[in-house]
Amino acid sequence: MAKEQIAVAELITNIILGKTDGASRVDFFPQKPKFPFDKPYEQPFPRATPESQGISSDMLADLLRDLDTSSYTDMHHFMVLRNGKVICEANFAPYRSRIWHVTHSMCKSITGMAIGLLVEEGKLSLDENIYDIFQKNLNTFNKIFRPKVTVENLLTMTSGVTFNESGIVSGNDWLTSYMNSSITGNPGENFLYNSLNTYVLSAIVTERTGQTLTEYLEPRLFAPLGITRYFWETCPKGITKGGWGLFLCTEDMAKLGQLYLQKGKWNGEQIIPEFWVEVSTARHKESIEGTFGYGYQLWMEARSGSFEFNGMLGQNVIVYPDMNMIVVTNAGNNELFQDCVMLNIIRKHFPLDFHPADILPENPCAQALLNRLTAELEKGTRAPQTLPTLKKGGWKKTPSGLRRSSNARPNTWNYVKGLPAPDPKQFTRQLNGKVFELSPQSIGLFPLFIQVFHNNMTEGVQKLSFTYEKGDFFVNFLEAGKWHNIPVGLGKFKESWLTLHEESYLIAASGEFTTDENGTAVLKLDFTFLEECVRRKINIFFLPEDEILIRWYETPGKGMIMEGLESITEEISNNFLYGAFKGAGGLDLLHKVMEQTIEPVSHGYLVMPAEEVTEETDPITEDSAATAAPKQITEDTRKVTE
Repeated sequence: MAKEQIAVAELITNIILGKTDGASRVDFFPQKPKFPFDKPYEQPFPRATPESQGISSDMLADLLRDLDTSSYTDMHHFMVLRNGKVICEANFAPYRSRIWHVTHSMCKSITGMAIGLLVEEGKLSLDENIYDIFQKNLNTFNKIFRPKVTVENLLTMTSGVTFNESGIVSGNDWLTSYMNSSITGNPGENFLYNSLNTYVLSAIVTERTGQTLTEYLEPRLFAPLGITRYFWETCPKGITKGGWGLFLCTEDMAKLGQLYLQKGKWNGEQIIPEFWVEVSTARHKESIEGTFGYGYQLWMEARSGSFEFNGMLGQNVIVYPDMNMIVVTNAGNNELFQDCVMLNIIRKHFPLDFHPADILPENPCAQALLNRLTAELEKGTRAPQTLPTLKKGGWKKTPSGLRRSSNARPNTWNYVKGLPAPDPKQFTRQLNGKVFELSPQSIGLFPLFIQVFHNNMTEGVQKLSFTYEKGDFFVNFLEAGKWHNIPVGLGKFKESWLTLHEESYLIAASGEFTTDENGTAVLKLDFTFLEECVRRKINIFFLPEDEILIRWYETPGKGMIMEGLESITEEISNNFLYGAFKGAGGLDLLHKVMEQTIEPVSHGYLVMPAEEVTEETDPITEDSAATAAPKQITEDTRKVTE
């Protein structure tokens, strides 16, 4: 079981068990800015045909098709470079090029680069004891009884410190909690993946330089490479997270791989010391099963001499020195680390015995087909592909909770008889102005992944309404005391900004009207968070007596988290709140609570029929001038799209 997968389950379990300090996202985190569309993109790579760099266009097209059609992959961005030139790039709708994307643990390798620079500058030694560096964060007992944990132990994930990702929701001083946590085994012996090891590396940069990791790297790494569009989150104490929380554009991710492929040189200048590139890309530890070893904050790959910067759910920079090639991926897969379907598909197309030619004859026909394929992927005009089927759980055709009674009056929503789905135009007009109060009101619009990784906890959706004006359809959510008006494209995606707790997220929303096998009208919504790895899927069932039932999903979600839960049974059972579950079914009940948290169900009750909505009584108009909001959102959406 991958350590990060377990940590995700632990994080969400801590939320369910109430092990949080209640601090809100806006209290102590700098706000992530909106993506700077107007900022020029600097130092892009030259483009070339695949054949001119010795790779077949047909081969790359086959690879893209396999990635697109696999039920275990949800591809967002893909790029291949050879000899420093981009020979293939694809964006999978609704994701598009040159928008930053969360990197998760891929950024650990960047933190590792900062440590190499500190060593080169003589400000740090790898054999230093971290307890000497942070003596002020130790309590009296631990100042005396502490084994030596070195900087190198942090780099190789062998510190043995037990404080990990699951603990960060329960306190604001992560460094002090880490420094006073227990240690398992002897430091330096056992590989135990822990993102807080990387966080402490970031804290070391700040301790030795007086700068945050981002401030330290800006003139030394980001500026020389022309990486200007990025954002790196910090902890409550202002320390750059280091092990996660970085947003980068795909091509800028490729620059970091190319930098290492060139032994740390960029435009003739030595950016990262060559000795550090060599030592960090060497295997220092055997890692978890199904992987190929671990260096300094990066992973070994299957091919001899190859390695990768790896982030969960599919954020990768794969470096193949023997082929002078880079492969970059952003995705929202339901698997972690290297033993996953996506990476195995890439390995299948670049097997160990494959060696590209220096140059191949140009193939205009194959190149045209590849270009057409990438255009179809970005426009979303290829045959529809469902989101990844999770290993456990997933979409259910018949939702629970639908009341069936011979005495119930006919479902007024199904006004078109004999058709497989309601007419969208008629249905959106019928929905216009209707407001529903939800029960329970604890379910948030943000997926759990966003809540736990960005510390932006939901306050729950209180009401839901629909607006249809001049051909534009909006689904509106009342959350955190504010109406959030989301433009929804019917059969296509529309982009807009969603702001919660002063934090803005670029989303693309699409909707589809259909019916289930019982003839119940259903609105299927897909809210894709374009800067993230996750999607929020919502199915709204229109029931008799002006009620709705809502099933909430997120991708990836239930399957991966529930598998992680299996590995933390003992820790959960030791929690004092577990007694509340133990007497009523024990872990089985906790599993059910987890499932209901990950894929919850809520009901909605009509509180304002359309014919009663006026400017004076409409809560949307009163709180946020809804009559103007759709126009404003539509204009913003056009700006984003352009």
